[in-house]
Amino acid sequence: MKTLESVLRAALLPLLVGTLTAAAPAMTSRTATPFGHWLNPHGDVEVAVTPCGAMLCGTVVWVGGKALADAAEAGAGQLLGTQLLRDYRRQNDGGWQGEVFVPDMGESFFSRIHQLDTGHLKISGCVLHGLICKSQTWTRQP
Repeated sequence: MKTLESVLRAALLPLLVGTLTAAAPAMTSRTATPFGHWLNPHGDVEVAVTPCGAMLCGTVVWVGGKALADAAEAGAGQLLGTQLLRDYRRQNDGGWQGEVFVPDMGESFFSRIHQLDTGHLKISGCVLHGLICKSQTWTRQP
């Protein structure tokens, strides 16, 4: 003879599995994307990150404060419109790998981008192909 508990379990389990399965595509559609506008940790450089074919790139769309002074002091010239993130390719771990241009140094470095969550990117510039890196966390802008 069936108990009330076994009857309820048999009736509710398919409903629960169906509900979780139906919710899965909605969770996937909210996956974080690195594309959008991002502000550096100092709050003085905003970069538009866009697809460039199958790659990712990022161009300065706003500059203020210390970044303007640093670029001028380094002889970097016009910072607005400069492509800082160059030729990033998607990696198996979900991150991106390419080159970051550092205007106040006038050099490009091996770089990785990892999205920490929907509102934060971790961008690392490295030497010796990733052995020594310096990272910044950028914040998504509306």
